[in-house]
Parts: sequence; structure tokens; C-alpha cells
Amino acid sequence: MQRLKVLLVTSEMEPFVKVGGLADMVGALPKEVAALGHDVRVVCPLYGSTKRVGTWSARPEPLGVDVGAQAAWARTWETTLPDSAVPAYFIEHEQYFGRPEVYSETDDNPFRFALFCRATLALCEQLDWIPDVIHCHDWTTGLLPVMLNTTLRDKPIGNAATVFTIHNMEHQGLSPHAIVDYARLPAAEYRGDSIESMGQVNMLKAALYHASKITTVSPTYAEEIRRRDGGCGLDHVLRFRGADLLGILNGVDTASWDPATDKALPANYTATDLAGKATCKATLQARLDLTVDAKVPVFGVVARLVHQKGLDLLAESIGHIVERMKVQFAVLGSGDARVEAEFKKAVARYPGRVGAHIGFDGKLARLIQAGSAAFVMPSRAEPCGLTQMYALRYGTLPIVRATGGLVDTVVDQGEQGRGTGFIFREANSAALYQAIGRACATYYDRPDEWRAMQLRGMAVDFSWANSAARYADCYRWAITARTGITPEA
Repeated sequence: MQRLKVLLVTSEMEPFVKVGGLADMVGALPKEVAALGHDVRVVCPLYGSTKRVGTWSARPEPLGVDVGAQAAWARTWETTLPDSAVPAYFIEHEQYFGRPEVYSETDDNPFRFALFCRATLALCEQLDWIPDVIHCHDWTTGLLPVMLNTTLRDKPIGNAATVFTIHNMEHQGLSPHAIVDYARLPAAEYRGDSIESMGQVNMLKAALYHASKITTVSPTYAEEIRRRDGGCGLDHVLRFRGADLLGILNGVDTASWDPATDKALPANYTATDLAGKATCKATLQARLDLTVDAKVPVFGVVARLVHQKGLDLLAESIGHIVERMKVQFAVLGSGDARVEAEFKKAVARYPGRVGAHIGFDGKLARLIQAGSAAFVMPSRAEPCGLTQMYALRYGTLPIVRATGGLVDTVVDQGEQGRGTGFIFREANSAALYQAIGRACATYYDRPDEWRAMQLRGMAVDFSWANSAARYADCYRWAITARTGITPEA
């Protein structure tokens, strides 16, 4: 096997800085790829809120970054990913990244990440470490493949292949034309089949045209985004690049998310002994002021309360559900003020039957996963989703809409002998109501079937090992596309 040099470029990375699932992926994937024998490294901006986990050191030489009318200067910090020897680099630039937020609401957001892309490429040259492939993640890194293809082609770094992973098509990094000059991109690239979109620079679109290979985080999402209703205006680009687009399902950290060892739980349990799950349920009921009742199932929710996640559908129907079904709800999340208000009203109207914590609490999230019988995830779109995989590991049956990674990870109850959850298709409250009713009927009327579904879900392998092997193959394909040379597998 040829040992590949792989650099992952990201705006988030567990355990240092996290906004969403991107951080989980980039915190886990490099270690798994390194375990396959490859030389893997990661680079991320250094925000004011970054947690300095482990031992850090600053590189002695400053980092010159070719952006704007005059070169900018940055500083590089080095550490390793926890429990590994994978090097992690952090780019310090006080003006753009000294603030605590990852994705700023200010007008300079595109300039921040254009500088980050240039700084990443400059760092490779400074380290005298030229990767075979650079794995870019989401719109914040979208200009990096353009830079390689246009302004650095005659340098050693210009031979690096690129893999670009789409985590969410809805976020595209629309930027003013001024970013072209700031990032020192050729003016000729400002066109519809490169970086331009509706009179602006589209950083996601730039990567879709310029990356050697494109991936997204589940096979079904890779198909959905090629359609007009799923491509967020870029479906035509994805169809054009269709031969270079593949979906690779995200994994989960199976060491952290394990009900047998999870220290956040009041009691641990396994598939062969679920007694601890009952203790978790009682603790959850008490924590959210639900009636402590061993017989009534708790249906859990952990999500951002935004349109994409579809929790407005549950908010619309929760009254009808608890009035007609013997079930409790445990809700954790924040977002849309109207949806937050609806859940608060439900708590007041149905005391003991609906409990909600508006905000986020990591320990409570794990307790909901463990203490619930079912996990409700009615997403309108879900590129991959991690919480349904956590639920399955914790013996909690997902109730999900048929979209994206939810379809790739949950098998409907109707598939005899294979079911691990309940799937509904239409994104409306009536379809969600029926799916919850089907789950309630199974829980009360067919407990043996429920138990069998639990055991199947807990047995599914969602580790990163399988996904890492697929990414290693993708890296080889990207190198072949870029150089015409196929690395030895």
C-alpha cells in the first residue's frame, strides 16, 4: 500500500471548536485514516473560543499569507488530536479569528475564510510537507481548490488533488465581488461555470467546479442534491459533476457514545442487560418534570429548532398526540422563537406529559438518548444526521422522515426481521402523527417486536472504520484524476 499524505482543512474540529456535525467528523476521521497507515494532518482557524486541549506550541516563524493588496501575517500553533499522533495546526490571525464566534455575522466572513485557505496552502510550503490530497470541508474552504487550480499550478503544492465534502447545501458562502481581488484569484474565474452565481461569488459552487472529487455525508443525500428540489440552486452543477460525486456515510465515535460506559448516565446498560435504561428513563422523567411512570414510553427530541429539522411539525401535532396516545415527550433544543414558544405552551398545557429544556445541555442530550424509548427526528432535509445513530446505539428507536442519511441508517419496521425504527415520507404533521402512532402501537401491543428492533439497532456498526476505508479509496481516485497516476491500494 502506498502511504498517502492527506491534509484535512476545516472550520470546526472536536474537541477544540464545535458548532455542528462537521466538528465530529473532522475530529474522528483523521485518526481512522491514520490508523490505515497514512500520514494525516488537520488545519483549522484559531478562534477566540477555541479550547486548547492537550499540549500546544507555537511555530517560531510567522506565516506570510498572500491576500489583499499586501501580504497578511499569521501565526501557527501545533498540537495533536486527542488519543492520537495526528498533527493539528491552528491558524492565528487576531483581526479575523480572535473573536469567539466561528461563523461571524459581519460582512468580513468571506474574507476571513479566504485568508484561511491561503494560509493553509502557505503552511504546507512552510512545513515543506506537500500533501498528495487536500480534503476540504464545506463552503469555508471552497476557494482552496480554485487557488490550487489557478494561481499555484506551477508550484509543488499545485499537484495536490482535492476532495471537497458537502455537509449542507443550504450554506454556500455567498460573497461580494471584492473577494476575487482579495483572494488573488484570476478575474477570468468570475463566470458562471466557476465561482460566480447571481452576481456574487459562491464559495461552495467554486469548489464544486474545481475539486478533483466531491463527496457528501450520505449516499441518499448525494442523490437528493442532484435534483432541483434538493440542490439549493446548484443541482445543475452537481449533475454536471455527477461522475465525481459520491456519498460516504458519516460514522460516530463509538467509544464516546456507548451506553455501557457513558459516564454522563446515571446507570449504564448493554444489549444483553437493559436494566440501566429503566434507571435512565426515571431520571429523565424527574429531570424534565414528567410523571415518573415505568410503563409510559418517553419519546425524545434533541435538535436545533429550525425549519430544516422539521420540529415545527411536532409542535403542531404534539397536543393531538398526547391527548390520544399514552406517551410522554422530552424535548431539548433552541432556535426558531415560534417553535420554542409552542413547546413551552405544550409544557404548560400538558404538565407531566411534555417536558422541554430550551437551550443546549450535553449531559441532558445523552440522558434523553438513553432514557427515551423512541427518538423523533422529522427532518425536511438531513445530509447525514448523527443523533439517530446515537439513538440506535442506546436502544432508542428512531422515528424519522425519509430523507438523506436518515434513510441510510434506519430500517423501517415494515421490513420484517430487519426493522430498527419507523420511517414516514411526507413532511407534514399528519404523517408524523401516524408514524408516532405506529410506534406507540408497537411499544404497547408487540413488546417482543420492540425488543427485537432495539437489539438490531444496538448491533449496527456505525464506527468510522468503514467510512475511513472509503475515504482512502476516494483519495486515491482524486489523485488519479489530478495526476494520472494511480496510487497503490
